Amino acid sequence: MSSLDAIAELRIREAQERGEFDGLPGSGAPLELDDDALVPEDLRAIYRVMKNAGFLPPELDAHREIREIEQLLLRVGDECERARLVSRINFLLTRSVAGRRRGNLQVLDAYLEQVAGCLESRREV
Repeated sequence: MSSLDAIAELRIREAQERGEFDGLPGSGAPLELDDDALVPEDLRAIYRVMKNAGFLPPELDAHREIREIEQLLLRVGDECERARLVSRINFLLTRSVAGRRRGNLQVLDAYLEQVAGCLESRREV
């Protein structure tokens, strides 16, 4: 840890002890992180627009499903069900890694065609 990091940590700790962070909006609530770390920086804006319109890129959809399954795993006690959920996570991870190795051009092309089709059908309505 650099000396600047140490100073920052010390100041934060002192402010916490004085109660300067108490009662802030959202205090005690989980953070709502819009996890787009897997999306290239130059595509984040368009992905966010498409997500708000109800479209989700395949890699982010898989990531969302993995997070949902992880939450289910915390509540499931049945070993058979847990094994099935873990198997699904492994499948999604394998597919995601394989897609990155191949490059997502085929997936992206198919996704963009699907989005264009949906937008075209909405324009006709």
